[in-house]
Amino acid sequence: MKTRVKWVEQVTFLGESGSGHSLVMDGAPENGGRNIGMRPMELLLLGMGGCTSFDVIHILKKARQPVSGCTVEISAKRAEKIPKVFTHIHIHFIISGSGLKEAQVKRAVELSAQKYCSASLMLGKTAEISHDYEIGER
Repeated sequence: MKTRVKWVEQVTFLGESGSGHSLVMDGAPENGGRNIGMRPMELLLLGMGGCTSFDVIHILKKARQPVSGCTVEISAKRAEKIPKVFTHIHIHFIISGSGLKEAQVKRAVELSAQKYCSASLMLGKTAEISHDYEIGER
């Protein structure tokens, strides 16, 4: 896997993925940015959210659960001093589907957290990560 990050100006960067996609990263105005892109640390949380969501959906589909929606809300706290690593991350899953079995949803969330989500497992080296979920009909 390869990526490339190119400095544009001030604290604005263009990230390019090996799969051919691009995004803009920028700093907050108080750090010299123009607020025209996501912060790099936000991208880490988004990556983790995408990784764990991928796992949960895959596990539920494999278990033949009628999943029709999955939203992940992530909140995080960072250290006060440099390096300002994540110290606490909470992942809240909102899983929907008509007739989902709670035991299967719980198992999918646990398997992602403990075994499959590479991003969560890496970030768990510095942060305490917690998970919960709710099930809705759709």
